[in-house]
Amino acid sequence: QSFPLRKTSKPFLNVDQIPFQEPKKIPNIGLIKVQSELVDDYVGDVLKDLHILHSDDPAILSLVKRKAFDERIHWHSRKPIQHDFLRCNFYGEPKDPRTIEKYQKLKEYFQFYGQTLEGKISTTITAQNDKSKGLPSAGMKSHAPQECSFVSKTIWDRFAEHNKQGLKAKDGDKELQRWTEISSSIEEEITKNLTSGINMLDSFLKTCQNNSRKLTAEMVGLDACFGVWIEHCRKQGEQSKDLTIVVQMMRRVHNILGKYQELLQTGERQVIAKYFKYLGFKNLACSLDPTQIKGDDSKKFTKFTVGMGAARFQLQYMDHYLLREERNDPDPRVKHFIPDTWQRELLDAVDNNESAVIVAPTSSGKTYASYYCMEKVLKESNEGVIVYVAPTKALVNQVVATVYNRFTKALPEGLVVCGSFTRDYRTDTLNCQILVTVPQCLEILLLSPHQQGWANRIRYVIFDEVHCLGGEIGAEVWEHLLVMIRCPFLALSATISNPEHLTEWLQSVKEYWQHVDGTIDNTAPTVPQQDAKTCKRLKEKKKSYKVRLVLYDKRYNDLEKFVCSVNKDTFSIEKYHPCAALSVNHIQKYGIPSDLAFSPHESLQLYDTMAKSWNEWPRLRELDPEEFESFKNKTVITKNDATKYQEELKKELKNWIKQGQVCKANNVLKLLQPLHFYSSEKEKQENFPLFVDKLREMDKLPALFFLFNIKTVEKLAEKACDYLEDKQKNNEMKLSLMEENKLASKGKEVEDSTECGQFGSTNIPVEEMTDDAGFCVKKKKTRKRQESMSKELGAAKESPGKTYDNIHSKAKDGTLMGELEKIAKIFPDCTYANCKALNEETLQRVFKRADVVRKSHILKALAMRGIGYHHASLEPEGRQIVEMLFRMGFVKVVTATGSLALGINMPCKSVVFTEDSVYLDALNYRQMSGRAGRRGQDMTGSVYFYDIPLPKVEKLIRANVPELKGQFPLSVTLVLRLMLLTAKADDKGDAKAKALSVLKYSLLSFKKPKYMEMLKLYFLFSLQFLVQEGYLDKKGNPMGFAGLVSHLHYHEPANYLIMTFLLKGLFHKLLQSQKKDQLQFSEAQMESIVLVLANIFGRRYLPPSIIKQNQSFQQSEVLLENLPEDFAAAVNEYNNKIEEIFGCFLLTVSKMADMEEECRLPLSHLEFAGKMFNDSELVTHLMSCKENRTSVSPFACLSGNTDHGLFHAENVNSIMLRTIGVDASNIPVFWLEKFDCRGKKKILNAYALDFYRHGSLKAIAEENKIHEGEAFGMIKDFYLLIKSVSISLMQLYENKKDIVVLAFEQLSNNYCVKLEKSQDEFTNTDLPE
Repeated sequence: QSFPLRKTSKPFLNVDQIPFQEPKKIPNIGLIKVQSELVDDYVGDVLKDLHILHSDDPAILSLVKRKAFDERIHWHSRKPIQHDFLRCNFYGEPKDPRTIEKYQKLKEYFQFYGQTLEGKISTTITAQNDKSKGLPSAGMKSHAPQECSFVSKTIWDRFAEHNKQGLKAKDGDKELQRWTEISSSIEEEITKNLTSGINMLDSFLKTCQNNSRKLTAEMVGLDACFGVWIEHCRKQGEQSKDLTIVVQMMRRVHNILGKYQELLQTGERQVIAKYFKYLGFKNLACSLDPTQIKGDDSKKFTKFTVGMGAARFQLQYMDHYLLREERNDPDPRVKHFIPDTWQRELLDAVDNNESAVIVAPTSSGKTYASYYCMEKVLKESNEGVIVYVAPTKALVNQVVATVYNRFTKALPEGLVVCGSFTRDYRTDTLNCQILVTVPQCLEILLLSPHQQGWANRIRYVIFDEVHCLGGEIGAEVWEHLLVMIRCPFLALSATISNPEHLTEWLQSVKEYWQHVDGTIDNTAPTVPQQDAKTCKRLKEKKKSYKVRLVLYDKRYNDLEKFVCSVNKDTFSIEKYHPCAALSVNHIQKYGIPSDLAFSPHESLQLYDTMAKSWNEWPRLRELDPEEFESFKNKTVITKNDATKYQEELKKELKNWIKQGQVCKANNVLKLLQPLHFYSSEKEKQENFPLFVDKLREMDKLPALFFLFNIKTVEKLAEKACDYLEDKQKNNEMKLSLMEENKLASKGKEVEDSTECGQFGSTNIPVEEMTDDAGFCVKKKKTRKRQESMSKELGAAKESPGKTYDNIHSKAKDGTLMGELEKIAKIFPDCTYANCKALNEETLQRVFKRADVVRKSHILKALAMRGIGYHHASLEPEGRQIVEMLFRMGFVKVVTATGSLALGINMPCKSVVFTEDSVYLDALNYRQMSGRAGRRGQDMTGSVYFYDIPLPKVEKLIRANVPELKGQFPLSVTLVLRLMLLTAKADDKGDAKAKALSVLKYSLLSFKKPKYMEMLKLYFLFSLQFLVQEGYLDKKGNPMGFAGLVSHLHYHEPANYLIMTFLLKGLFHKLLQSQKKDQLQFSEAQMESIVLVLANIFGRRYLPPSIIKQNQSFQQSEVLLENLPEDFAAAVNEYNNKIEEIFGCFLLTVSKMADMEEECRLPLSHLEFAGKMFNDSELVTHLMSCKENRTSVSPFACLSGNTDHGLFHAENVNSIMLRTIGVDASNIPVFWLEKFDCRGKKKILNAYALDFYRHGSLKAIAEENKIHEGEAFGMIKDFYLLIKSVSISLMQLYENKKDIVVLAFEQLSNNYCVKLEKSQDEFTNTDLPE
């Protein structure tokens, strides 16, 4: 069928003039050939097809020649880069006693922090080869290890084994004695109070080591529970029965038959079979003891039966107690638990020096392999290094604390076990064996040309949360690290949807390194001799290039989902079945998501709903729980059996749709839908404290409440605290009124009896009345004290910090915990804090850490109520306080942003999604919900959607996690850094191999030759820009300001702009009024520099709401002024150069487009340019616009766009061919102005300039509308930028008295002073060096 040409009275297809004036000629620049081995090896095959300029071309003759660049000084410390300097401890060699003391306190704190993560599990390690010859030794003294020598190893092993056997025998005797003492009391307690008695039994079973004794205890518990059930049934008669008693009975049966069946005696089997018969599980009784078949005494047991089959009962009521598949054979490599099969596979990979990609649910135990790997490297030698890469600084601190808690090792002087490296702080970075860092900082080390010796010592790299490889910001850095490292690695994640593809790509990278190692080993390295010896020793270790994939998709605890809404001042909390998120249309198109899991109870609910929807269902009987193959006559149904049932039901539901039973399938999904009511955002926030209290009543705390706005995170935490304080105040008033009435009543009795002279005739003895009167007086005093305390605690509503201060003042007489315990005892529902979780000393130690935190008084006041908040803008110390108190069980309620979900160890009972946001997607949903359900503590994890729209809930549950496809891997600055590495490296061969790995093995181009060709062309045109601008010479050697540009790589393209300003002398012009002898610059000049820097580096747009208000500001300008005209002209000139170079790149790369795909309609994928449409007038007209339209989209041609539009960056995204894989973000153009979707200009926030003028973080928060914590981080980043520029200019300018050098030095000092003073608003701490 052909498309007709639509005709109208106004012919819109016949255009008399072209909408856009087309230029006569499109620029066509030739490429300057760069003579470099890296360039020849990477792009030599495409150079022959491109136009290369001759050596006498004016473009080459006009190239700028500048001073060669080679960085030999640390830009941040101004110290020379040499190996002796690398042997530093805390920000350089600690000579100042105060610095040493600070360092020691930091280590002590990290050990304490680590103990809150795992308890005290420190291990002392001695290296197998405890010699340190290979390491540089500037007068080092070797400390003798504290462990015994290996000479008498076998003798010590015998002694240890003998002692172990003796201790085991003693422990067995103690267990027997303990069981003898408590067995009768357990039995009695179960009879009196089932829950309390079962808890006593479970606590004994946890500590008991002997299986025979465990069996005895389980049988005692079973007998007692059976007795309780019989008594209960007799009392209830025909009324409904409490089946929790039967649940506890079946728990005992599951443990007995699932764990100790080989120890079971015939008599015990008969007893269990008898109990089954009473419960109505005759099929199980007969399978366990065939003698039970005889006789028909069913009427005798009728009143004791549960009224359903055994399989249905286990699915309905015991779903959380079903036995999981667990191994019971210990692994000598693991001390504190018995690893699962997949965990052993991980340990095997580490033992074989293999790489591994591990995909397993949150809290499943995948991180243990990381610490096993660390221990292995520590034991091998003192030279090997293991690097742990974490996505956030918060996770860096957590891992450092864990390492301090786990490992101690006697090392030669100058070496330490653990170090860290982030942009904010560095401790023992290059003289540690375990380095914990973030991706950007490790990339700096690996691309440093003079740190190859250190890089060659790396034995393993661990990538935690490797799914960040698919993020939009910083993803390319993860990719660079994965391809640059030569050693094995572990890549951990809970949310990767295509792990096979990722593993295949990583295997290809390892094969590349296998080939490189085979060739490079034959060439002599040029690294220092001592490094060469170290590397040689490390290379003697067995190498493996295998990448193993370890998949584990089973959660230990089931996740139950609930939708919550406010309905007429009450909360509606409805269970949400996972199938309610599906639709027939979704199943037809995409199937049922593989990770959509049901609890056993939910599987039973799905079966019942399917049976209700189709009475004549052919498989009705087959899938009945009592008849299902994996359940039939099975005494103990396991979690694996329930999973098989779940998968069979999923398969059957899909079959219904395939067989045409769409209406019935749709009815099933509708019946599973919950009721839901919608409320306004204001109502949600007002009722939030009530919802938290509701969760406490339901015993669903501790809980994490996830939001996506920092201010709301803090606001809701304070709201919950205010609610508790008001509640306590109301309770105090009620108590006071009751006491007053009681006192008045007793006073009246005394007065009446006195007046009548009948005191002696009263029925109350004098002593008793005296006691009562004393009691009343005491209560009155208590009431006054409580009223005082009420005022103190209620004052936190106006100033939350007063609560803590007042309670703390009471601690002078008593203790902080003592006061809190009194509050909890009198008003238990007015605090979420668990006073029994820790002691006074521990609480004070944790709170002492809060002294350096802004608003520490609020944080402490919230903590005293069992509440906390957690977000990225909170100082590390503040986040750590909340994390520790939450893990210890003191704090039960934490509001948080998504940063907490990135690996932070804070497992909880419930997770609540409290706010909808565009950032709440399938990936974040899985990361956050995975925190719910603590293994060993909670039977299930609960996920609550607090008034989240149902369509959004459905989307979150059914959507798959996005596949890892790779981001655009290159940038102009990265090309410069790679050229700098290969040109100045100590080991040229190693440097070139690293650079080629980054260029050739990107995930984006894996198995995509066209993308590989596109990246080669991008590399060439980037080189063209770098050579033209004077950052590289024709041989690829760095020169001029290449060092400063590479240091500011994360600010591209602003890093090139500041160089443009310097080279054009614009800063000199700005400062030209300065007298020669005058070394101090005016504040106006300083502010002018800050204005320029804020326009290119400190860009943050104001929200439209502030602009609409047109309000006046007292301290801040808020609206950032535009760049001065000469600076703006320089920006436009820079943009023109970039657009010309990369416009030619786009023209060249467009030849690789898939034109068949380009001519398909984007949504319907209908091809309109095929031969079948040759007779269509419309298609003929559309395809006729070919002149000067070879590189733009056919759809863009309709608007009159031509190839020349590619030379204007603002047009690229709308007219570029879709199949190229390039967009405007890959072109380093600097947008001076940006516009919103309505065409209105966006206004920049003047926070950086405003802070320089008044130095107040509070003013920035109040007037510039930036959260104080976030503002401090942004301003600190801005200060570090100024410092970087200042130090680099000192190194690069030969004239140290140049006015620009002096001005930036003064600006750096001024900004630092203002930043330090701003901290006095909240704390007296100084900015770290």
